Amino acid sequence: MTFYTLLVDFTLASILIFISMFMRSKIKFFQRNFIPASLMAGFLGLALGPGFLNLLPFSGDIGSYAGVIIIFVFASVGINGFSFSPGNMKKDLNRMGAYASYKILIMSVLIFVPVVFSIIVISKWVPDINYGFGLLLAAGFYGGHGTAAAVGSTFENLGFAAATDLGMTSATIGILTGIFGGLIFIKMATKKGYTHYVKDFSEISEDMRTGLIKPANRVSMGTETISPIALDPLAFHVALLLIPSGLGYLLNTYIANTWGLDFPTFTISFIVALVMYATMGRGKTGVYKYVDENVVNRLGSSATDYLVFFGIASIKLPVIIEYALPLGLLMLSGIIIVVLLLWVVGPAMNYESWFERSIFVYGYATGVFAIGLTLLRVIDPENKSKTLTDTAIVGPLNTPIELFAWSAGPAMLLGGQHWSFVGIYAAISIICIVISIKFKWWYWKVPLGDRPDASAPNSE
Repeated sequence: MTFYTLLVDFTLASILIFISMFMRSKIKFFQRNFIPASLMAGFLGLALGPGFLNLLPFSGDIGSYAGVIIIFVFASVGINGFSFSPGNMKKDLNRMGAYASYKILIMSVLIFVPVVFSIIVISKWVPDINYGFGLLLAAGFYGGHGTAAAVGSTFENLGFAAATDLGMTSATIGILTGIFGGLIFIKMATKKGYTHYVKDFSEISEDMRTGLIKPANRVSMGTETISPIALDPLAFHVALLLIPSGLGYLLNTYIANTWGLDFPTFTISFIVALVMYATMGRGKTGVYKYVDENVVNRLGSSATDYLVFFGIASIKLPVIIEYALPLGLLMLSGIIIVVLLLWVVGPAMNYESWFERSIFVYGYATGVFAIGLTLLRVIDPENKSKTLTDTAIVGPLNTPIELFAWSAGPAMLLGGQHWSFVGIYAAISIICIVISIKFKWWYWKVPLGDRPDASAPNSE
C-alpha cells in the first residue's frame, strides 16, 4: 500500500458518501428507516467494488481500514475525559458492572450454544459435520471476518479444510443480520418508546429526517482555541487525537512482543488518551483548556462514518453450496440466539438506556464493532448513553475469555474435549447471571417504559 493507494480509496469512499447523503436527503424510504448516509455508501461500495461488480478501483487494503479507524474513534472518546461524579459513583459502577456481565454473557452464549446445537442437532442431519463446526458461528458473528480467517486457519491445520470459507460466510451473514435486523429492531423500539435520544420518526424534525439543517437552525460545531497564525485549530485537535492513537498501537505492539498479551488496540489508545486528559491540566499553564470538546466529538464522529463505510464495503461474499444445509441451520440458530439476547437478556441486565446499550452489543455480536457503532449512531449519535465509554473500559475483561476460545477451542473440539469446552463457557455464562443477581444488576421486573437514560443525574 502507498499513500496514493490510500488517497484513491478514501476519494472513492468520499464520493459514495457524498452521493449517499444526497440520496438520504431526497428518498423517503431511507428517511423512514433511519438509514445513515455512511451505511448506504458502504453498500454502494460493496456493490460497485471488489466484493461484487468490481467497477471501482478500490485497493485490496480496504478491509484493514476499519480496524485502524476504530483506534482514532476511541482516542476521541478518551481525550474528552472520564470521571465519576461524587453523587453518582455508585450509579456509574453499577452501570458498568451490569454492562460488563451482559457483554461477557453474550460472548459466552454465542460460543457454547451453537457448538451444542451443532453436536446434538446438525450432526444428526449431516453426519459428516465435525464437532468444531459450531464454533464458526461465534468466530464469524462475534469475531468478524478477521477472527473467522484466524480460526478457520487453525481448523485447517487440524484437518478441517473448508473452515475458512465457512467462517467467512458466517461473518458475512452475521453482518447482514446485524445491519438489517438492527434497523428493524430500532424502528420497533422507537415506536414502543424504548429509545431515549431518538423518538418515533413522526416526531422528528425535517432537519433530522433529511439530514440537511436549515440556516435558521444551524449551530457552531466548535470554537477556535488556537490562533491560526500559530497553528490551525483543527490541525491542533487532529494531532491531539493522532498522538494517543499511534502511541496506543506502539504500546500494544510492545506488550504483545514482550509478554505475549494481546489486548484490543483501541482500548490501549483509549487509556493513553485518558492519561493525556489527566496530565494536560486545567490550570493557567494547562493544555486542556485549549481543547474544544465539540471539535473532538466531531472528529471522532467523522472517523466513525468512514469506519462504517469501509467495514461494509470490504465484505466478502463467498458462496458455499456444499455446506448450504448445515450452514443454514447454524446461521438460523445464531440469529435466534442474538435476537433473544437483545430482547430478553438485554433489558434484564441493562437498566439505564437499556435499548441503546443492547442494540450496540447486538451489532457487535453479529457484525463486529463497526456494525455495533452503526446501530448506536442511529439512535445515540452523541454517545449520551455512555455505551462507547463503558465499552472501552470493560473491553479488556472479554479479551482472555475470547482468546481462549479462538486459540484452544479448535484443538479441544476436534480432539475429543468438546464437552469440556462447552462446560467452560456454560459455566462463565452462569457466573455472569449469578453475579448480576448478587449485585442487584438484574432488572427483570422493572417495566421497560420506566427505564431512565444514562445521562440523567439521578436514575437509581
